[in-house]
Amino acid sequence: METKLTELVERLKAASAVNLEAVVLYGSAVTGEFLAEHSDLNILCIVESAGSREIEQLHSTAEWWTRQGNPSPLIFTFDELRRSADVFAIELLDMKDKHRMLFGSDFLQGFEVSLRLHRLQVEREMRTNWLRLRQAILAAPIKPKAHLGIMVASNSAFCTLFRHALIALGQPKPASKREAVAAVASLTGADPSAFEAILNLREGRVKEKALDIEATLQTYLEFVELVTNEVCAKMAS
Repeated sequence: METKLTELVERLKAASAVNLEAVVLYGSAVTGEFLAEHSDLNILCIVESAGSREIEQLHSTAEWWTRQGNPSPLIFTFDELRRSADVFAIELLDMKDKHRMLFGSDFLQGFEVSLRLHRLQVEREMRTNWLRLRQAILAAPIKPKAHLGIMVASNSAFCTLFRHALIALGQPKPASKREAVAAVASLTGADPSAFEAILNLREGRVKEKALDIEATLQTYLEFVELVTNEVCAKMAS
């Protein structure tokens, strides 16, 4: 990982010269929950100017980075990032809380994120992701492998939303995905066994053949539905 990150920064600096102001590593790579098989190296670049010419200068570096299996870096000017804080409150609160500066000064320490807008985004994202889960199940082949893929792919995003729901409700901030699942289960009375099973699978603690995938999917969907309804009701009260 370190070799890749070092090379990325050097490529970015060479491609953009003085236009590059900061490079930030965020996400699971800095939270202690990085899983090589499932996790990405998430990068934010702050630039002075983000016109088409400046973006094109970074194309070859971004292409190299995505070939390593990572998402393309996010590109913002500092002013754009500041003005986006009301829309990306969840992401920026996470980034502010846990990040690693790969290049440039640590501008995130004093970055302001509105907790009122964060609360609104949490409710919207929980309901949106719940509906997307239903759509994914509806569109997928009725096969265990497809249903397992839906749960594995959505698990991390839901765990993030559960953590932020707890933050929005003034609950202690969980330190891990498992703690977030356990805490919202305790708060709402929902059965966390399906989410725990998928976390165990992602972490290599159990094998796929040990799961009753269709029963797990039913419990997984029920958990998302109950937690979403209960948490959103509590935030509205």
